[in-house]
Amino acid sequence: MTKKYDDIINLPHYEPKNHPRMAPEKRAAQFAPFAALTGYGDAVEEAARYTEREMTLSQDELEELDRKMSLLLTQADRFPEIRILYFKPDEKKAGGSFLEARGRIKKIEYQRRHFLMEDGTKIPFDHIIDLDGDL
Repeated sequence: MTKKYDDIINLPHYEPKNHPRMAPEKRAAQFAPFAALTGYGDAVEEAARYTEREMTLSQDELEELDRKMSLLLTQADRFPEIRILYFKPDEKKAGGSFLEARGRIKKIEYQRRHFLMEDGTKIPFDHIIDLDGDL
């Protein structure tokens, strides 16, 4: 008694004559655009992104920073070359990063309480940690 497919069960697998067979890795890639959890990868990446907490200056550090700011404001007409260390809050989650700006101040905007640097960077007074330069 013969079974239904005995005549073809041991034949070699069909090989196309006009083009090579697709590699298994590429065959699986055609299904890659389907993502069951849309945005999940972005959410994981965002959660893994590191941010730092803003530091709180001691009373002595605040007084020293205030002294440097006052000295800088008295020299505002000549805008000396300075280095400003400041904290920039993150737009998407708690924390932020510490940045350093070097250059000359283009303008001091007292009403908005920030420096405008020559390169266009705005640095809020409240986030300044340290000032150095020709003060």
